[in-house]
Amino acid sequence: MNMPEEFKKPPVNLGDWIISVLVTKIPLIGFIMLIVWALDKNIDPNKSNWAKAELIVSLIGIAIVVIVISIIGFGFFTNFSDGFDAGQFD
Repeated sequence: MNMPEEFKKPPVNLGDWIISVLVTKIPLIGFIMLIVWALDKNIDPNKSNWAKAELIVSLIGIAIVVIVISIIGFGFFTNFSDGFDAGQFD
């Protein structure tokens, strides 16, 4: 019986997982590595799926932060722009 190719590879060991997680904690480089691991066909399928999941969660988090900062910024500028008169100190 022929096994699929992904079952012929040895599983990712604990040391590789620790290194992978540590690399992803490096700003910008970690994000780039997640993209590489998610798209590379030669990476273990488990690591590739993990990288895809991490990217999705990261992008959702970034989107939420951008939305919250936009709402706070809009409220801040709307609140202070109504009562500010540039000529009041003349």
